[in-house]
Parts: sequence; structure tokens; C-alpha cells
Amino acid sequence: MQNAKTPARRRGGACATRARLDAGVGAFGSKAGMTQVFTDDGLCVPVTVIAVRDGNVVTQVKTEATDGYNAVQVGYDAVRDDKLTKPELGHCKKAGAPALRHLEEFRLRDAPTYEVGAQIKPTELFKEGDKVDVRGRTIGKGFQGAVKRYGFSRGLMTHGSKSHRQHGSIGSGTNPGRIYPGKRMHGHMGNEMVTTKGLTVVSVEDDCIIVKGNVPGKKGALCKVTPNKKVGDARWSPTSA
Repeated sequence: MQNAKTPARRRGGACATRARLDAGVGAFGSKAGMTQVFTDDGLCVPVTVIAVRDGNVVTQVKTEATDGYNAVQVGYDAVRDDKLTKPELGHCKKAGAPALRHLEEFRLRDAPTYEVGAQIKPTELFKEGDKVDVRGRTIGKGFQGAVKRYGFSRGLMTHGSKSHRQHGSIGSGTNPGRIYPGKRMHGHMGNEMVTTKGLTVVSVEDDCIIVKGNVPGKKGALCKVTPNKKVGDARWSPTSA
């Protein structure tokens, strides 16, 4: 039984320090745009083309023996040397890679088999029919009202109405006498990291990945493609056997 003087475990404590495992090593690419393909039965399917340039390079490999956990760090998007700081540039040069703008770490359950400096191709990670998660930054919309931001219904446009696109009641008067946190109201919209889960790979080549549906971001935006990970799956829990 917990002592009354013992503080409860707070958010950010020992439990929060255990990072969740990734379903596998992923790849980076740039959103090239959307098009459509036709299936064998004649259906028109909208797809997104993710262009993969040279640069998915393994810059660091971590193991439980050396770092306490298994992980692979992947770099993407080669740039000029003067675009990076000296520590970042030295880290890339140590791996035998060019100056890379983006570095991402994938935590794995088993010891990684990749070598530092190896280039990862999409065909090595995915195949047609696989389910993937695509993470990117959505298009920024700036300050928007509740109708556009949350899809609220607008008010009357005639009959003397003065509240055409205004939200409804946001709280009571005396009780509680305040607005509850998290109330859906007008505010900044977009320009945030979003993950689209469970997309189907239509086609994959060494220089592009084509997935069914849309992915976050505008044309040219950075995309992170990883194997699909179902929420609550015990395989990705760091404490499961």
C-alpha cells in the first residue's frame, strides 16, 4: 500500500522515459504529388507519389551492449557542408556520408544488421501490398474560424442573423464561470506533424514509393515512411517478452 507521503508517479517520470519501439527501419522521401492508377477490375484509385532521392544512409548503429538499446539512425537530404554545424558535419563524415539535413533514429527490438555508411533502398524495406505509416507536416492554414477548423455548421445567412459563421455557446455563466481547456474554437490551423496510418503500398521502386490515398504536407514536403504499427500491439512495447 502506498504511503500517504510518497508522491505519486508523475508524467515524465520513470514510465515516460521508456521510448516506444518502431515496427522497423523506415525511409524518407519528398511528396512529389498525387495521381491516379487503374486496378485490374477497372477501379480508379488516387495515389500519392513519394520521391526518394539519394541519401537514406545509415549514419549510426546502436546496440544494447554499447548504448543500452538497439537502434538505427538514418540520414536524408544531402546539402552543402556550410548548411550544417561542425558537430553535425563531423557526425556525417565519420559515417562516410555526405552532409545530411535530416537525421532520424529507429528503435528496434532485435540487434540491427545494418552497417554504418550503408544506403537503404525502399525496395529493401517495402513491397507491393504492404501497410505503411506516413508522417509529415500538414499545410499551414494560419488563423481560421471554427467552421473551417472543426467543420462546425454555420448559422443563418438571412432573416436578420448576426452570427453567420460564429461558433455557439462556449460555456455557462456563474457555474463554472470559465471556459474549459480544450474547447474547440477559432485559432491556428495546420503546420503540425501528422501520421497517416495503414496506407497500402501500390508500387515501390528504388527512387519512389507509391501509396494509396493522400499523405500530409504540400508538394515537396518531407515524408517519413515506416512499416505500419497497430496501436496497442504488444510487439512494440519495450517491456514485452
